Amino acid sequence: AGSAYDLFLTREIRHAEVVRLEGAPRALAALRAGEVEVAAGIRQLLEAEAAREEGVRVLPGRFMVIEQAMGVPAGRGAAAQELLASFVEEMKAGGFVADALERHGVEGASVAPAQEISVEAG
Repeated sequence: AGSAYDLFLTREIRHAEVVRLEGAPRALAALRAGEVEVAAGIRQLLEAEAAREEGVRVLPGRFMVIEQAMGVPAGRGAAAQELLASFVEEMKAGGFVADALERHGVEGASVAPAQEISVEAG
C-alpha cells in the first residue's frame, strides 16, 4: 500500500478489486490457491517467481513505468542540486549502479548513460 503501483492501480481499476499482498512470492501463492486471478508488480520480481512456477507466465508489455528520482530540499540552493546531480552521474559512470543491479539479480533494467555535470565552486 502506498507504492506508486498501488496508487496507480487504485485510481485506474474500475471493474475489479485490488487485493494487496506482501511480495511476489505471496502473490503467486494466491494465484495458485485461486485467491486472485492476476498479479501486478515489479516485472523482474514477478518474472523470477514465475520462472519457478509451472503454468505461470508474465504478460509482455507494462501497465506503467516509474522513473526513479532523487532530490534535495528547495532551500538548499543550486549548489546542492548540482552536487546531487554530480553524485548520481558519478555513480552511473563508475559502474556502481550497474554493479548493484547485477549484484541483486535485477534483470531487464538499464542504467541511463552518464552525463557530464559541472559543479561550480561556491
